[in-house]
Amino acid sequence: MKKSEILSMTCAVLALSPLAMQAQTVAADSVMQHSKGNRLSVGGYGEVALSRNFYSDSGNRYSSASSRKNDPSHGRFDIPHAVIYLGYDFGKGWTLGTEIEFEHGGTGSAIEYEAEESIEFEQEQERGGEVELEQFWIQKSFGRFANIRAGHIVVPVGLTNAYHEPLNFFTVYRPEGENTILPCTWHQTGVSFWGLSGDFRYELQMIAGLDAWQFSRDKWINPGTTKPFEFETANKYGFSARIDNYTLPGLRVGLSGYYGQSMHNAVPHDMEKGNNKKVKGNVYLGAIDFTYNAHNWVARGNADYGYMSDANTISAMRKPNTQYVKPYQTNQAFGSHAIATSIEVGYDVFSQIAKLRADRQKLYVFGHFEYYNSYLGGSKEYTSKKIFAGGINYYPMPQICVKAEYNYRKFKAQYNDEPAINIGVAYQGQFL
Repeated sequence: MKKSEILSMTCAVLALSPLAMQAQTVAADSVMQHSKGNRLSVGGYGEVALSRNFYSDSGNRYSSASSRKNDPSHGRFDIPHAVIYLGYDFGKGWTLGTEIEFEHGGTGSAIEYEAEESIEFEQEQERGGEVELEQFWIQKSFGRFANIRAGHIVVPVGLTNAYHEPLNFFTVYRPEGENTILPCTWHQTGVSFWGLSGDFRYELQMIAGLDAWQFSRDKWINPGTTKPFEFETANKYGFSARIDNYTLPGLRVGLSGYYGQSMHNAVPHDMEKGNNKKVKGNVYLGAIDFTYNAHNWVARGNADYGYMSDANTISAMRKPNTQYVKPYQTNQAFGSHAIATSIEVGYDVFSQIAKLRADRQKLYVFGHFEYYNSYLGGSKEYTSKKIFAGGINYYPMPQICVKAEYNYRKFKAQYNDEPAINIGVAYQGQFL
């Protein structure tokens, strides 16, 4: 088999039609976009953001809403994500894919020598943020229809997880709903089978299960992948599936879902005793999403719905001073249901100017709406939020985008709404 044929087989983007590539490429495939026959691929993406938030930044702005109505605004600079892709084609269908992510500038600590405090050495946190290995997998490709990945992989449930790079959404920050109720970007260790057939891309995964002890009222299952150990607890397993269709030119429609047991997946394994051994905390997720990119219009949307069994029982078990929760002291209940929906539409006004169109410059004027609730049906009504946003995305070239938006987070009447202005610069591309 010639080298060029091997590369064509192992690179997902080469197996899709140009219209499908225009509609969107799955984030997990992005790390393998080889060019000019190179075995090594290098790429990445990143964002720099400035926000001015015209609302209180107090921790009790919801529980004491009336007293926080006139609090001053506050501003923030941030680097939400800075990512490096490294991929390598070993040949004979064997490939390696990695994604290293620095969130919010990374993290750091230092050892401080305190000569005036009994000559102590103290370790202090110097900077917030995270450094994560979001992808690290070995893949064997048997053809465009059958590929197996083993390692740390992206879980493509929902629009944002499957397409989380910054040029895949108009807002400065990732869509808020999915970024709140789901792990985002959701990445876990496991095995994936995926392939392409006709106008379809499909994927099935078996991964480490979530941990119900980490779930919360404000973020539902979002913190469920958090593990304080050097290993990923996998007493229980999760299963995810996704299918995307590219039949209509410029349109991609996707269905995705997840099922997994979230109880008895902590350390130590025997923490839940007696009758509580029967509590399973099964998580069920379903999502539909689409992207349309044609005729100078871009539209995206999603609807996600989730249910978890035994939520009330587990919430009661997590209360302080019980025999079950020493490593997870919390008094916060979480809900059995959650929802996240969004839609955004933008039009490239530069498409009507011949000189700018020829120079591949674009200026999208967009509108964006979201509704989500991490505690659906619960007593804390501040978890029900609507997002109204509008602004521009300017592309001086296809790999770079300057974003500006006005964002308005709306609550029930008893809470204060939260307007903000966000400005950002983002890039995304393959360098080698």
